[in-house]
Amino acid sequence: MHIPDGFLDPLVAGLFWLGSGIAIGIAVRRARGELGDERTPLLGVVAAGIFAAQMLNWPIPGGTSAHFVGGAFAGILLGPSLGILAMTAVVTIQALVFGDGGIIALGGNLFAMAVVDVLVGYGLFRAFSGFHETGAAFVAGWGAITVSALAVGVGVGASSAFAYELGVTVPIMVVGHALLGLIEGAITAAVYGYVANARPNLVVGRVDDALSPEVSA
Repeated sequence: MHIPDGFLDPLVAGLFWLGSGIAIGIAVRRARGELGDERTPLLGVVAAGIFAAQMLNWPIPGGTSAHFVGGAFAGILLGPSLGILAMTAVVTIQALVFGDGGIIALGGNLFAMAVVDVLVGYGLFRAFSGFHETGAAFVAGWGAITVSALAVGVGVGASSAFAYELGVTVPIMVVGHALLGLIEGAITAAVYGYVANARPNLVVGRVDDALSPEVSA
């Protein structure tokens, strides 16, 4: 999922940076009202857990790799704004400290994993949690990583700097992550089930949650 440097054209990389910057800026602005409540320390805990889980990578064809992303879980538990900020911290530290993903390509990695993954996962959970919450968490984890992989496939395939075009990158990324997304969905559902039973008041994505201004707005 992490895009290395040299895979994106300057124009594509710039567009990713622009999209990520706008989304993260909005998240920072909206998250100000939530800082100081009980979810603030939870943000660090969630980010640390996802950071550790993301260190396990499985290579897939075409020069890319797959791993547990966790953006859907961050969105469900923290809400879209804090979820984006948590994933932004994770992806940025991985790139700057561990070299997992390029610096120029960081905008693309942030867009896929910190923006798309969080927002799609949160949206899917909100859409289906009224029917079955654990099932909705599974769908959120699976759907979010699949759409994120689509964003990566389109960005890489649209770049002449990469050896393969859209007809190769999109199917490889989407199909590969749709299959591995079953694991992502299962992990998301399992961890969600534990947290929802132990501390249901911490789950922002629940339809009946009245704690978060993002949900009640």
